[in-house]
Amino acid sequence: MSNGTPASPSLVAQAAGRAKDATPVSSVVDASSPVQGPNNIVAPTEMTGSQAIVRSLEELGVTDVFGLPGGAILPTYDPLMDSTRINHILVRHEQGAGHAAQGYAMVTGGVGVCIATSGPGATNLVTAIADAHMDSVPLVAITGQVNSQFIGTDAFQEADIVGITMPITKHSFLVTKAEDIPRVLASAFHIAATGRPGPVLVDITKDAQQARTLFAWPPKIDLPGYRTVVRGHAKQVREAAKLIAAAERPVFYVGGGVIKGEATAELLELAELVGAPVVTTLMARGAFPDSHPQHVGMPGMHGAVSAVTALQQSDLLITLGARFDDRVTGVLSTFAPYAKVIHADIDPAEISKNRTADIPIVGSVKEIIPELADACRIRFAEDGAPRLDEWWAMLNRLRETYPIGFTQPGDGLSAPQRVIERIGALTGPEGVYVAGVGQHQMWSAQFIKYERPRQWLNSGGLGTMGYSVPAAMGAKVGNPDRVVWAIDGDGCFQMTNQELATCVINNIPIKVAIINNSSLGMVRQWQTLFYDERYSNTDLNTGHGTVRVPDFVKLADAYGCVGLRCERDEDIDATIQQALAINDRPVVIDFVVSRDSMVWPMVPAGVSNDEIQIARGLTPEWEQED
Repeated sequence: MSNGTPASPSLVAQAAGRAKDATPVSSVVDASSPVQGPNNIVAPTEMTGSQAIVRSLEELGVTDVFGLPGGAILPTYDPLMDSTRINHILVRHEQGAGHAAQGYAMVTGGVGVCIATSGPGATNLVTAIADAHMDSVPLVAITGQVNSQFIGTDAFQEADIVGITMPITKHSFLVTKAEDIPRVLASAFHIAATGRPGPVLVDITKDAQQARTLFAWPPKIDLPGYRTVVRGHAKQVREAAKLIAAAERPVFYVGGGVIKGEATAELLELAELVGAPVVTTLMARGAFPDSHPQHVGMPGMHGAVSAVTALQQSDLLITLGARFDDRVTGVLSTFAPYAKVIHADIDPAEISKNRTADIPIVGSVKEIIPELADACRIRFAEDGAPRLDEWWAMLNRLRETYPIGFTQPGDGLSAPQRVIERIGALTGPEGVYVAGVGQHQMWSAQFIKYERPRQWLNSGGLGTMGYSVPAAMGAKVGNPDRVVWAIDGDGCFQMTNQELATCVINNIPIKVAIINNSSLGMVRQWQTLFYDERYSNTDLNTGHGTVRVPDFVKLADAYGCVGLRCERDEDIDATIQQALAINDRPVVIDFVVSRDSMVWPMVPAGVSNDEIQIARGLTPEWEQED
C-alpha cells in the first residue's frame, strides 16, 4: 500500500525539481470520516508546511508529544513553540521519545506521538518503533528529512528511514510536498489506531516543511486496500459456540488484543457465562482480574503451573487476541496436543500462522465476544452448559499445590520478589506498573496483582532493555493522577536513565524501583542453569560488596530526584511508603537484592511445556489421572 507515496527516499531523488505550488485539500465533512479528532471545519488558510504539521496535530486532537529537535525538523519546532494546544516534552534521547509515546498510548488507549530529526535522530527511534510494532502499540513517529533534491546523495544526516522502518511499521510515508501534509498525517493516525494497532512513520523533507501551502481541514483520506474487518462471521461464531458447549476441558487463552480492543468487560461476561478457566498472557495481564476465581494465572516460559497445565491438558482453546508466540507455546509441536482451537483476532495474518485454527474468526474482539456470548446462550439453552467440575478439581489442586512463590536467599540480602510484591501491595491496583526486561519483568508480572486493563506496561515482544523509565514517563503524562512505578533492573536502568532529567524539568513525578542484583540478571540465570555457572560479562558492579559504579542514590540526587537505598527486609515497607508520600519530583530507590534469586517456574527453551520446572531440577509431581 503506497497511497501514492514513494516507498523509499532513494526513489524520489528524481522528484526534486517538481513545482511546489500548493493545491487546497478538501474540507468536506463525511459522517463516516476516518479522520480522528473533532473534525472541525477549517477554511483554506495559507501557511507553511511546518505550520500545517502543527495545525494537523492540533486538529487530530493531539495534546502531548515527545521529541528532540535537529536541523531537518527545525522548521517545525518554530511554530510548535506557538501552539497553545500541544504540550511538547523535550527528551534527552530520541529512543526515550519513542518509548514515552508508547507508554502514553498504552495507558490512554490513544495514539502516542514522537518527533525526531533526520539521520541519527530518526534511527534512534528505530528500537521504539520496532517495540511498538511487536506489541501492537498505536504510534505515529514524525521525522524530518533532508531537502528532497538531496535525497539519495548521502547528504549530511541523511538516512533512508522509510526504507529502514518498512518491516517494523504498519506503513511508512515520505512527504515531499507541503500540500500532502494534512492528508498524510490524518491517514497515519487512522492506520495507527485502527485494526491491529501499530506504529506509522511520517518522514517529511525540510523543503516540504518550509514551502507555503493552503491548509484546510478535515482532509479526505483515501487508502485503497486498507480495510479492517470488525464483525466476526456469524456461521463461525455459531460453530465456536457449538465447540464450547461440547468441551470438557476448555480454556480461555487471552492475549493483549483484548486490552487493545477495549473488550475486557465483554470477556468477563463471556468467561462467567461459560465458567471455564482463564489464562492471561504477559501482554494481557489485567485483561481479566487476578482476584477472579476463574483466573488460573499467566502461561508461558515463566507462567504458573496451573496456567501452563491448563493449556497443555485442554481440549479446547478459546483464543482471543493472542498470537501463539514461542514464549507461550514452548515447542510448538507439543503445545496443547489434545485441543481444538477457536481463534479470534483482528489481524487475519495471525490466525493459523503458528497453530492451525479449527474455527477462525476474523474481526474485533469487542464485537466478536458479545456475539459469541449470545451464540453460547442459545446453544446452552438447547444442549446445556459444559460440565467442568472434574476439570476445575484438577486445576484447583494445581493452584493449591504449586502457587507462585519464592525462597529467601541464603546470602542475607533481600529477595527481589518480596520487594516487588510489597510495591504492588502498598500501591494497589490503581497504580501503573512499567517493567524493564529480564528477571524483574517476570517477577513484576508474577507478584503484583493486576485487576484492571492498562495497569501493566512492558516490552513483551521485542524485550527492550531501557524501556521502563521513558515508558513510565509517558504513562505519567497520559495518566497524571495515578501513581506510576518504573520497576527496572540495574542493567536496564543504565540504558535510559537520562530521562530522569526530562521528568524533573517537566514535573513528571514517576517512582523508580531499581531491582539491583548487580548483574544482568536473566542472562546470569541462564548462565547458572545452562552454562556451568560461567558468568561471562554479566557482573555490573552496582550492588552489595562492589565498587557501586554508578551509585544510584548519588545519580538520582544529581538529576534532582529523591534518591533512597534499601538493603534490609525490615526497611522495605517504610522505604516504599516514603516514596509514595513524595509527589513533587521523581523518586529513585536502589533496592539492593540477592543476585542468586531466580525466576520460577520455568520452561527451558527448546523443550515442551510438559517439562515445566518449579525449581532447579524439580518438576511437579503429576497424579496418574492427570
